[in-house]
Amino acid sequence: MNKLPLETRTRILSMLVEGSSMRSVSRVCDVSINTVSKLLVDAGNACAAFHAEKVQNVKSRRVQCDEIWSFCYSKQVNRSAHDRGERGDVWTWTALDADSKLIVSWMVGRRDAEAANLFISDLKARLANRVQLTTDGWRAYLDAVFDNFEHHVDYAQLAKLYGPAPEGERRYSPPECIGTRKHRIIGNPNPEHISTSYVERQNLTMRMSMCRFTRLTNAFSKKIDNHNHALALYFVWYNWIRIHKTLRVTPAMAAGLTDALMDMSDVVALIDAQEAVAIDHRRAAVIARQGSN
Repeated sequence: MNKLPLETRTRILSMLVEGSSMRSVSRVCDVSINTVSKLLVDAGNACAAFHAEKVQNVKSRRVQCDEIWSFCYSKQVNRSAHDRGERGDVWTWTALDADSKLIVSWMVGRRDAEAANLFISDLKARLANRVQLTTDGWRAYLDAVFDNFEHHVDYAQLAKLYGPAPEGERRYSPPECIGTRKHRIIGNPNPEHISTSYVERQNLTMRMSMCRFTRLTNAFSKKIDNHNHALALYFVWYNWIRIHKTLRVTPAMAAGLTDALMDMSDVVALIDAQEAVAIDHRRAAVIARQGSN
């Protein structure tokens, strides 16, 4: 099987997490769009497995959660009666450690109670100790946190108060935030640290780093699977490769998960290792079938 040179593969993956679209990557790197798509799928699968294995027993003090909107194929309001369930609005849930800026947990799904419960369940499983948790004022978080953490968390909600929605030429601008309200829900959260500022700033980093999140372009996701693969690649890059400007180390290093700096060639090595395991499994299956015959 022919493989692209290591340098080309690292360049493609690096461009994908630096805000380039798949077609622009294919033009710059002089490869077909199918090659870029195949590499994204392989990287996404490898990175998802890497995150699931390595981001465990995180010793955190403060965690902030939020959801960021995007869409797949078309916006929810533009869906036709014949469109399948994978099309429409898509929400990316993120949980960020406020000190190390590590993305502890992430999930792609709808913005409903079921998704909230799955997301908080995954977050709980990755933490090593009691934390102070802050979310926005969305009601679905209440049951999700109660069901998964019970009383072993210091939980508060930060509800933002907005003014009237802008109209006319400013219709794409968000309403003006005119105030906030802090609500203690469980335990004894420190009022000074009831905030979602860090995770909301991370939302901006996501929109700047993945072209499919950029508003008012045609680079939005066409397939939900590729959307997941792009996010899996991005979060490994953000946690393990990208040096945080303020921390001067990667979030994974700041969180104590590693003392080594990764680069994109390590992601290529993860892809190769996963392919080698898949080949071994296929070979073993063929030998098993031959033995049974």
